[in-house]
Amino acid sequence: MTTFAENLATFADIDHLQAIELYSHHGEIAAIIENKSGSQGSLKLYHHLWEKYGDITVDAAKEGLELYAEHTEDARQHPGKHPNIDRLFEVISLGLPLKVETIPVGDA
Repeated sequence: MTTFAENLATFADIDHLQAIELYSHHGEIAAIIENKSGSQGSLKLYHHLWEKYGDITVDAAKEGLELYAEHTEDARQHPGKHPNIDRLFEVISLGLPLKVETIPVGDA
C-alpha cells in the first residue's frame, strides 16, 4: 500500500490555485480548501479528483479515501480530526456529490 505522501507526489502541481470551493447539491458552500500550510495535501488530492471526475462524486470520494491512505483509518477512528476525509465519507454515505470550483491565484 502506498502512503499519502507517495500518492501526493504523483498529482499535478497546484501552485496556480488559491483554493477550491466545494458546493452542496443545494448550491450552498460546503467547504473551502485553501492553498496554505496544513491543507495543501488535501487541496492537491481534491484537485486530482476534480480533474479525473469533474466533481466529487461517490466514485471520486471512494478513490479519495484510498489515496488518503494511512490517514483514512485514522479519520474513521477519530471523526472530526480530518474534516476533508470526513467529507468524503459523507459524500459516500449520502450519495450526494459536491460541485468543485477552482479559484486561481490572483482571484478573490
